Amino acid sequence: MTRFDRRAFLAGLLALGTTPAWAADAAPGLSVTIDDFDLSPDPLMSGEARDQRLREAVERRGVKAAGFVAGRNAVDEVGARVLTAWSDGGHLIGNHTFSHGYYNGSDPQAYWQDIAKAEAVLKPFAGFRKLFRFPFLAEGKTVEGRDALRKLLSDNGYRNGHVTIDTSDWFYSSRLLARLKADPKADLAPYRQAYLDHMWEKATFYDGVAKTIFGRSIDHTLLMHHNVINGLFLGDLLAMFKARGWRLVDAASAFDQPELIRTYDAMPSGQSVVLQAAIAAGHPELARYPGEDSAYEKAKLDALGL
Repeated sequence: MTRFDRRAFLAGLLALGTTPAWAADAAPGLSVTIDDFDLSPDPLMSGEARDQRLREAVERRGVKAAGFVAGRNAVDEVGARVLTAWSDGGHLIGNHTFSHGYYNGSDPQAYWQDIAKAEAVLKPFAGFRKLFRFPFLAEGKTVEGRDALRKLLSDNGYRNGHVTIDTSDWFYSSRLLARLKADPKADLAPYRQAYLDHMWEKATFYDGVAKTIFGRSIDHTLLMHHNVINGLFLGDLLAMFKARGWRLVDAASAFDQPELIRTYDAMPSGQSVVLQAAIAAGHPELARYPGEDSAYEKAKLDALGL
Protein backbone atom coordinates (compact mmCIF):
# COMPACT_ATOMS: atom_id res chain seq x y z
CA MET A 1 0.00 0.00 0.00
CA THR A 2 1.37 3.40 -0.87
CA ARG A 3 1.88 5.88 1.93
CA PHE A 4 -0.88 8.45 2.25
CA ASP A 5 0.32 11.85 1.04
CA ARG A 6 -1.34 14.52 3.16
CA ARG A 7 -0.15 17.32 0.91
CA ALA A 8 -1.48 15.70 -2.25
CA PHE A 9 -4.81 15.06 -0.55
CA LEU A 10 -4.99 18.64 0.68
CA ALA A 11 -4.18 19.95 -2.79
CA GLY A 12 -7.16 18.00 -4.11
CA LEU A 13 -9.42 19.51 -1.47
CA LEU A 14 -8.20 23.00 -2.26
CA ALA A 15 -8.84 22.47 -5.96
CA LEU A 16 -12.51 21.92 -5.13
CA GLY A 17 -12.78 25.17 -3.21
CA THR A 18 -13.73 28.65 -4.37
CA THR A 19 -10.48 30.54 -4.15
CA PRO A 20 -11.93 34.02 -4.82
CA ALA A 21 -13.64 33.90 -1.41
CA TRP A 22 -10.34 33.12 0.27
CA ALA A 23 -8.56 35.89 -1.59
CA ALA A 24 -10.97 38.40 -0.04
CA ASP A 25 -9.97 37.32 3.45
CA ALA A 26 -7.07 38.70 5.45
CA ALA A 27 -3.69 37.06 5.07
CA PRO A 28 -2.93 34.32 7.59
CA GLY A 29 -1.75 35.47 10.98
CA LEU A 30 1.08 33.98 13.03
CA SER A 31 1.53 34.07 16.79
CA VAL A 32 4.51 32.73 18.70
CA THR A 33 3.90 30.18 21.44
CA ILE A 34 6.90 28.63 23.18
CA ASP A 35 6.79 25.43 25.24
CA ASP A 36 8.63 23.86 28.16
CA PHE A 37 11.14 26.59 29.17
CA ASP A 38 14.04 24.24 29.71
CA LEU A 39 16.60 26.90 30.64
CA SER A 40 19.64 24.65 30.48
CA PRO A 41 22.63 26.29 28.77
CA ASP A 42 23.62 25.25 25.26
CA PRO A 43 27.13 25.49 23.75
CA LEU A 44 26.49 29.05 22.52
CA MET A 45 24.58 30.75 25.34
CA SER A 46 22.98 30.42 28.74
CA GLY A 47 19.29 29.68 29.06
CA GLU A 48 18.67 33.22 30.27
CA ALA A 49 20.54 34.73 27.31
CA ARG A 50 18.58 32.49 24.95
CA ASP A 51 15.36 33.69 26.53
CA GLN A 52 16.37 37.30 26.02
CA ARG A 53 16.97 36.63 22.33
CA LEU A 54 13.56 34.98 21.99
CA ARG A 55 11.75 37.86 23.66
CA GLU A 56 13.67 40.48 21.70
CA ALA A 57 12.82 38.77 18.41
CA VAL A 58 9.11 39.02 19.22
CA GLU A 59 9.15 42.44 20.86
CA ARG A 60 11.10 43.98 17.98
CA ARG A 61 8.06 43.24 15.83
CA GLY A 62 5.58 44.72 18.28
CA VAL A 63 3.69 41.54 19.19
CA LYS A 64 3.17 39.50 22.35
CA ALA A 65 3.96 35.80 22.66
CA ALA A 66 2.73 33.03 24.95
CA GLY A 67 4.96 30.74 26.97
CA PHE A 68 3.70 27.38 28.21
CA VAL A 69 5.91 26.61 31.16
CA ALA A 70 6.56 23.28 32.84
CA GLY A 71 6.50 24.28 36.50
CA ARG A 72 9.67 22.35 37.32
CA ASN A 73 11.57 24.80 35.09
CA ALA A 74 10.43 27.84 37.08
CA VAL A 75 11.29 26.91 40.66
CA ASP A 76 14.79 28.40 40.77
CA GLU A 77 16.06 31.98 40.57
CA VAL A 78 16.78 31.81 36.84
CA GLY A 79 13.27 30.59 36.08
CA ALA A 80 11.78 33.31 38.26
CA ARG A 81 13.80 36.02 36.51
CA VAL A 82 12.78 34.73 33.09
CA LEU A 83 9.07 34.64 33.93
CA THR A 84 9.28 38.09 35.49
CA ALA A 85 10.77 39.35 32.22
CA TRP A 86 7.95 37.68 30.28
CA SER A 87 5.37 39.31 32.53
CA ASP A 88 7.06 42.71 32.29
CA GLY A 89 7.02 42.40 28.49
CA GLY A 90 3.27 41.79 28.42
CA HIS A 91 3.57 38.18 27.28
CA LEU A 92 1.27 35.39 28.45
CA ILE A 93 2.37 32.57 30.73
CA GLY A 94 0.39 29.34 30.46
CA ASN A 95 0.38 26.04 32.34
CA HIS A 96 2.24 23.06 30.82
CA THR A 97 2.02 20.79 33.91
CA PHE A 98 4.73 20.64 36.55
CA SER A 99 6.47 17.45 35.44
CA HIS A 100 5.85 17.52 31.66
CA GLY A 101 4.38 14.02 31.72
CA TYR A 102 2.52 12.30 28.90
CA TYR A 103 -1.24 12.04 29.50
CA ASN A 104 -2.59 8.68 28.37
CA GLY A 105 -6.00 9.17 29.98
CA SER A 106 -5.71 6.49 32.65
CA ASP A 107 -5.57 8.70 35.77
CA PRO A 108 -7.07 12.16 35.21
CA GLN A 109 -7.11 13.03 38.93
CA ALA A 110 -3.38 12.41 39.32
CA TYR A 111 -2.66 14.37 36.16
CA TRP A 112 -4.81 17.24 37.39
CA GLN A 113 -2.77 17.36 40.59
CA ASP A 114 0.37 17.88 38.51
CA ILE A 115 -1.36 20.73 36.66
CA ALA A 116 -2.39 22.28 39.99
CA LYS A 117 1.18 21.94 41.25
CA ALA A 118 2.39 23.92 38.25
CA GLU A 119 -0.28 26.57 38.83
CA ALA A 120 1.03 27.15 42.35
CA VAL A 121 4.45 27.95 40.86
CA LEU A 122 3.23 30.07 37.95
CA LYS A 123 0.33 31.99 39.48
CA PRO A 124 2.49 34.61 41.28
CA PHE A 125 3.72 35.95 37.92
CA ALA A 126 1.63 38.76 36.45
CA GLY A 127 1.57 37.21 32.99
CA PHE A 128 -0.07 33.99 34.17
CA ARG A 129 -3.35 33.07 32.52
CA LYS A 130 -5.43 29.91 32.88
CA LEU A 131 -4.43 28.49 29.52
CA PHE A 132 -3.34 24.87 29.56
CA ARG A 133 -1.35 23.06 26.89
CA PHE A 134 -0.86 19.31 27.03
CA PRO A 135 2.75 18.12 26.84
CA PHE A 136 3.29 16.31 23.55
CA LEU A 137 -0.19 17.64 22.60
CA ALA A 138 -1.50 14.35 24.02
CA GLU A 139 -5.02 14.73 25.43
CA GLY A 140 -5.70 11.09 26.28
CA LYS A 141 -6.00 7.78 24.46
CA THR A 142 -9.56 7.10 25.61
CA VAL A 143 -12.74 9.14 25.36
CA GLU A 144 -13.35 8.66 29.09
CA GLY A 145 -9.89 9.89 30.06
CA ARG A 146 -10.04 12.82 27.67
CA ASP A 147 -13.46 13.96 28.85
CA ALA A 148 -12.63 13.56 32.55
CA LEU A 149 -9.61 15.83 32.30
CA ARG A 150 -11.44 18.31 30.08
CA LYS A 151 -14.07 18.60 32.83
CA LEU A 152 -11.45 19.12 35.53
CA LEU A 153 -9.80 21.84 33.47
CA SER A 154 -13.09 23.57 32.70
CA ASP A 155 -14.32 23.35 36.30
CA ASN A 156 -11.11 25.08 37.39
CA GLY A 157 -11.34 27.88 34.85
CA TYR A 158 -8.85 26.63 32.26
CA ARG A 159 -9.05 26.99 28.49
CA ASN A 160 -7.13 24.97 25.93
CA GLY A 161 -3.84 26.56 24.91
CA HIS A 162 -4.22 25.04 21.48
CA VAL A 163 -1.72 24.61 18.68
CA THR A 164 -2.75 25.13 15.07
CA ILE A 165 0.68 24.75 13.44
CA ASP A 166 2.45 21.71 14.83
CA THR A 167 6.19 21.45 14.12
CA SER A 168 9.27 19.37 14.83
CA ASP A 169 11.46 22.34 15.71
CA TRP A 170 12.68 20.36 18.72
CA PHE A 171 14.14 17.67 16.45
CA TYR A 172 15.92 20.17 14.24
CA SER A 173 17.27 21.80 17.39
CA SER A 174 18.45 18.46 18.78
CA ARG A 175 20.45 17.82 15.61
CA LEU A 176 21.99 21.28 15.78
CA LEU A 177 22.76 20.86 19.48
CA ALA A 178 24.56 17.57 18.85
CA ARG A 179 26.65 19.27 16.15
CA LEU A 180 27.52 22.20 18.39
CA LYS A 181 28.57 19.90 21.21
CA ALA A 182 30.98 18.25 18.80
CA ASP A 183 32.12 21.54 17.26
CA PRO A 184 31.03 24.86 18.82
CA LYS A 185 32.28 26.65 15.68
CA ALA A 186 30.19 24.57 13.26
CA ASP A 187 28.61 26.32 10.28
CA LEU A 188 25.10 27.32 11.31
CA ALA A 189 23.84 28.28 7.85
CA PRO A 190 22.65 24.82 6.70
CA TYR A 191 20.74 24.30 9.95
CA ARG A 192 19.17 27.74 9.66
CA GLN A 193 17.93 27.03 6.14
CA ALA A 194 16.61 23.57 6.99
CA TYR A 195 14.77 25.01 10.00
CA LEU A 196 13.22 27.86 8.01
CA ASP A 197 12.14 25.46 5.26
CA HIS A 198 10.57 23.08 7.77
CA MET A 199 8.65 25.78 9.61
CA TRP A 200 7.36 27.27 6.35
CA GLU A 201 6.28 23.86 5.06
CA LYS A 202 4.33 23.13 8.24
CA ALA A 203 2.75 26.58 8.35
CA THR A 204 1.51 26.43 4.77
CA PHE A 205 0.19 22.89 5.25
CA TYR A 206 -1.83 23.70 8.36
CA ASP A 207 -3.07 26.97 6.89
CA GLY A 208 -4.25 25.00 3.87
CA VAL A 209 -6.22 22.70 6.17
CA ALA A 210 -7.73 25.75 7.90
CA LYS A 211 -8.82 27.17 4.54
CA THR A 212 -10.42 23.86 3.63
CA ILE A 213 -12.31 23.52 6.92
CA PHE A 214 -13.12 27.13 7.84
CA GLY A 215 -13.15 28.68 4.37
CA ARG A 216 -10.44 31.16 5.25
CA SER A 217 -7.01 31.57 6.75
CA ILE A 218 -6.90 32.03 10.51
CA ASP A 219 -4.58 33.54 13.11
CA HIS A 220 -2.34 30.61 13.92
CA THR A 221 -0.63 29.50 17.11
CA LEU A 222 2.80 28.22 16.13
CA LEU A 223 4.30 25.49 18.31
CA MET A 224 7.92 26.18 19.24
CA HIS A 225 10.22 25.25 22.09
CA HIS A 226 12.71 27.11 24.27
CA ASN A 227 15.77 25.74 22.49
CA VAL A 228 18.94 26.71 20.69
CA ILE A 229 17.60 26.76 17.14
CA ASN A 230 14.79 29.15 18.03
CA GLY A 231 17.14 31.24 20.14
CA LEU A 232 19.37 31.68 17.12
CA PHE A 233 16.84 32.03 14.33
CA LEU A 234 13.42 33.14 15.63
CA GLY A 235 14.07 36.65 14.35
CA ASP A 236 14.87 35.28 10.89
CA LEU A 237 11.74 33.13 11.01
CA LEU A 238 9.45 36.04 11.79
CA ALA A 239 11.10 38.16 9.10
CA MET A 240 10.51 35.36 6.58
CA PHE A 241 6.83 35.07 7.40
CA LYS A 242 6.32 38.81 7.22
CA ALA A 243 8.17 39.03 3.89
CA ARG A 244 5.92 36.29 2.51
CA GLY A 245 2.75 38.16 3.38
CA TRP A 246 1.76 36.73 6.75
CA ARG A 247 0.65 39.00 9.58
CA LEU A 248 2.31 38.77 13.00
CA VAL A 249 -0.33 38.79 15.75
CA ASP A 250 -0.54 38.63 19.54
CA ALA A 251 -0.95 35.14 20.95
CA ALA A 252 -3.83 36.30 23.16
CA SER A 253 -5.96 37.22 20.15
CA ALA A 254 -5.13 33.97 18.35
CA PHE A 255 -6.43 31.99 21.33
CA ASP A 256 -9.75 33.86 21.20
CA GLN A 257 -10.93 32.73 17.74
CA PRO A 258 -14.38 31.10 18.07
CA GLU A 259 -13.61 28.11 15.82
CA LEU A 260 -10.62 27.26 18.01
CA ILE A 261 -12.12 27.83 21.46
CA ARG A 262 -14.54 24.94 20.96
CA THR A 263 -13.50 21.33 21.56
CA TYR A 264 -13.53 18.54 19.01
CA ASP A 265 -14.26 14.90 19.73
CA ALA A 266 -12.06 13.16 17.16
CA MET A 267 -9.77 10.42 18.47
CA PRO A 268 -6.93 10.05 19.18
CA SER A 269 -7.38 13.31 21.00
CA GLY A 270 -4.89 16.13 20.72
CA GLN A 271 -2.33 17.34 18.18
CA SER A 272 -3.21 20.35 16.02
CA VAL A 273 -6.71 21.71 16.69
CA VAL A 274 -6.96 22.42 12.96
CA LEU A 275 -6.49 18.72 12.23
CA GLN A 276 -9.00 17.87 14.95
CA ALA A 277 -11.51 20.15 13.21
CA ALA A 278 -10.71 18.51 9.87
CA ILE A 279 -11.30 15.02 11.24
CA ALA A 280 -14.55 16.14 12.86
CA ALA A 281 -15.63 17.63 9.51
CA GLY A 282 -15.21 14.27 7.78
CA HIS A 283 -11.59 14.23 6.64
CA PRO A 284 -9.92 11.45 8.68
CA GLU A 285 -7.40 11.00 5.85
CA LEU A 286 -5.61 14.11 7.13
CA ALA A 287 -4.92 12.52 10.52
CA ARG A 288 -1.74 10.86 11.62
CA TYR A 289 -0.51 10.26 15.16
CA PRO A 290 1.61 11.92 16.27
CA GLY A 291 0.91 14.80 13.92
CA GLU A 292 4.58 15.78 13.69
CA ASP A 293 7.56 13.76 14.88
CA SER A 294 11.23 13.02 14.31
CA ALA A 295 10.26 9.95 12.27
CA TYR A 296 8.95 12.25 9.53
CA GLU A 297 12.09 14.44 9.48
CA LYS A 298 15.08 12.17 10.13
CA ALA A 299 15.65 11.00 6.56
CA LYS A 300 15.46 14.58 5.30
CA LEU A 301 18.13 15.81 7.71
CA ASP A 302 20.25 12.71 7.15
CA ALA A 303 20.21 13.42 3.41
CA LEU A 304 21.36 16.98 4.09
CA GLY A 305 24.18 15.72 6.29
CA LEU A 306 22.79 17.59 9.30
